[in-house]
Amino acid sequence: MAKRPPNIRHLAALAATVRHGTVTHAAQAVNLTQPALTQAIARLERDLDCQLFERGSAGMTPTEPALLLAPRADHAVSLIGSPRVTATQMRAFIALARGGSYAAAAEATGLSPASLHRSVADLSLALGQRLADKRGRHVVLTSAGLRRARAFSLAFAELRAGLDEVAAWQGKRAGKVTIGAMPLSRAHWLPTALKRFGHVHAGVDVAVVEGSHAELVGPLRDGEIDLILGALRDDCPEELVQHPSFTDRPMIIARPDHPVARSEVTGAMLAEQSWIMPGADTPLRLYWEEMLLASGAEPPHVAIECGSVLTIRELMLGSDALTLLSPAQLRVELEAGLFTAVAPPTPVCRTIGITIRENWRPTRPQADLFAILESVGREINS
Repeated sequence: MAKRPPNIRHLAALAATVRHGTVTHAAQAVNLTQPALTQAIARLERDLDCQLFERGSAGMTPTEPALLLAPRADHAVSLIGSPRVTATQMRAFIALARGGSYAAAAEATGLSPASLHRSVADLSLALGQRLADKRGRHVVLTSAGLRRARAFSLAFAELRAGLDEVAAWQGKRAGKVTIGAMPLSRAHWLPTALKRFGHVHAGVDVAVVEGSHAELVGPLRDGEIDLILGALRDDCPEELVQHPSFTDRPMIIARPDHPVARSEVTGAMLAEQSWIMPGADTPLRLYWEEMLLASGAEPPHVAIECGSVLTIRELMLGSDALTLLSPAQLRVELEAGLFTAVAPPTPVCRTIGITIRENWRPTRPQADLFAILESVGREINS
């Protein structure tokens, strides 16, 4: 497998040769001479350590790895938008977009600020667009720069997937799934799915990125993560698709001898309690407010806003505070008798599921994990 990003023109040559079937037509399609295209294919074969075409009098017949890589390469090249753009320029610009300054980008990449300046300037020239404006020590991307940064990131995601598929075809340990996990998914759903996935794809790495929906949706759209697990949103961006998996029913969590655990729960009683809840615009906070209003009570002031289950657990031990959480998130504590789960006066339900990019084309391991997550979700629902 290639240790460095393949040359963008080499990838364009591969895709064109698979599409047209002859060196002559492929070279015309990508504005290369026939010798240059032949050399590009040969270099790509050396980098990947596999044969991409069977050469014959009838033309160039793609092998299995070529058929795996070509669609990804074609899509990546279309996202990049110009054959004059290099992988080095793309990496430099993505680092600048994420870091917000040349100093931060240099620290992230190990390149000198001068090299980054040069790469970004060359990229801007190649595309004929102003991509960033200097604001003191920081950099602000133009609207074109924002679009390009996302497109380049998605292009790299496509290339990683294609190279992983070629490596898997070669029988090498390869592949990675990156999951954005909101708090509820980390309690039972995701661990159960990962255990099953490990039996099927022992050679595939998994990275779990923890965060809120707001923290994860940007990396998902940029191709940095493959899917998000957690509560689904009513205002899902158009380029994302949500797949419901199961219904979660949050409960009121309290210490075992708390008054709400020993009597009939009413809205008036709950309005008098001290609460620890996540931020004001989170779905669970909105469900909590709706639950109280439906019970005839005005939501009380929340003195401590917190979305960390671990922190909430510590704050609630030995205190009179209440929270609203899925029992799965405190399963161990509930089984140990540290807390008790009390049904709210008005049932609270939320839909938990998987969010992916609209045009996401998963690799085999990514598709298998998606299917396993859906299967575990159905089990939870039943």
